[in-house]
Amino acid sequence: MGKIESVLKSEIVRLAAKEIRSFCGPTVRDVRRLKRTVSRLSKAVATLEKAARRWTEETQERKAELRVPEKEAEAARLSAGLIRKLRTRLGLSQAEFATLVGVSTISVGLWEHGKTRPSGENRGALVALRKLGKRDVRKMLDRKTEPKLQKRKRKATGRPARTTRRKQ
Repeated sequence: MGKIESVLKSEIVRLAAKEIRSFCGPTVRDVRRLKRTVSRLSKAVATLEKAARRWTEETQERKAELRVPEKEAEAARLSAGLIRKLRTRLGLSQAEFATLVGVSTISVGLWEHGKTRPSGENRGALVALRKLGKRDVRKMLDRKTEPKLQKRKRKATGRPARTTRRKQ
């Protein structure tokens, strides 16, 4: 009887292991695939967090340059026409003006058409811009746009991009 018992026991163990592999095999593959996906996603999130920190720092630097006391910003009159006149007096496009203030070009357009009004830090930045001249504004704008232009000229390899000349 001992031989039959051991044969049955080994057969049961073999069949049980086979069943476990049939159920667990796909699950193990799925777990491996999910681990790879999580790894890629965590790397992507880390990269995005780094970019967000850098963007936040740049935005804070921009806004730090254009500061006035809150009472002065609240007391200032800023109408759509005044914002447009300020921009044209400084000789700036809407995109350049938006870069200085730290908002989108669309926001500047909405301010100039009277659809929305600047508030908070943006209002303070506009009041601070009213106190500056063309040269000061150009210097600030050059400081802000120069690093961006350098980044665009670099390839993925990190080397400066080659410039090509057009035939005339």
